[in-house]
Amino acid sequence: MESSSKQFKPLIGQSLKNLESLAESLGSEKFRGRQLFDWIYSKQIDDYAKMSNLSIDLREKLKDIPIHPLKLVNKDTSNSKDTQKYLFKVNNGNTIESVLMKEGKRITVCLSTQVGCAVDCDFCATAKMGFVQNLTSGEIIDQFLQLQKISPTRITNVVFMGMGEPFLNYNNTMEAADLLHHPNGINMGAWRITISTSGIIRKINQYAKEGHSYKLAVSLNATNENQRLKTMPITRANPFLDLIDASKNYTIRSRKKITFEYVMLLNINDNPKDAKVLINLLSSINCKLNIIPYNEIDGPYKRPDKERIEDFLNILEKAPFPVTIRWSKGQGIDAGCGQLATTTN
Repeated sequence: MESSSKQFKPLIGQSLKNLESLAESLGSEKFRGRQLFDWIYSKQIDDYAKMSNLSIDLREKLKDIPIHPLKLVNKDTSNSKDTQKYLFKVNNGNTIESVLMKEGKRITVCLSTQVGCAVDCDFCATAKMGFVQNLTSGEIIDQFLQLQKISPTRITNVVFMGMGEPFLNYNNTMEAADLLHHPNGINMGAWRITISTSGIIRKINQYAKEGHSYKLAVSLNATNENQRLKTMPITRANPFLDLIDASKNYTIRSRKKITFEYVMLLNINDNPKDAKVLINLLSSINCKLNIIPYNEIDGPYKRPDKERIEDFLNILEKAPFPVTIRWSKGQGIDAGCGQLATTTN
């Protein structure tokens, strides 16, 4: 029996159950699929010849089935060497970017879930691409697996904050997160995995109802409806106060803290009054607030100066919830938050 890469999709991204079925379809025992799962996700071996406990006959049948759904085509490194941006090609020629960041002992990979993005946040480079396609769970998880092979040390954290809106590719995103967390595979702790959304309320509710254990981050970026509408058109379908309510309900239902991301934009949402409103708005929610000084792209938006940012943070010192500031790494290679964008075929 001959196998063909046209008959079978790449192995990375397939569940344990699917790999068991694949093994049986190739005339082998079901447990061979469990061995394949172990080689690919736990041992992270991508060479059939090195999968020593598989029968020679099975390895021969597998040889024409691709393991990786992505091809790595380029790498950029920041001057500090702490941030690398990687360009991957999917099988139809479209491209995505992923980012590997080092901060002390923490190694974080930022994964993309779509080519382009449909959300159209006005200050984001990815949005300028428009929506091109959803990534499969394999294309999402393969970013992690390929970068783990490159990284000199173990990746400690994963954030679904790259190109695209994870909750508009919900099923594939959750499948990828589950593969990251699978105890017989990569076995990454759920608390090390963060899924970020621009605020798709129905999906936040679904996520809460399903009881997922991964961290959740919401891009707030405003203190009221009109302010958010200026930069995030998605607010029309996902009203600001409804988003606040959905976020609060998530924390109550899950008993977990939610992170609000707040990109500071000059003369848009950086007034000291905004900081005071944030305290009142979020005080009743089990949350953390992450302030992100804007990473500039070609466009009308600017980052507030350091003094203005510090004044904003000084007011937030009175907040009853944790407040952090994230100075994005890799801005020099357009690898900072909101800077990812590629050309498509």
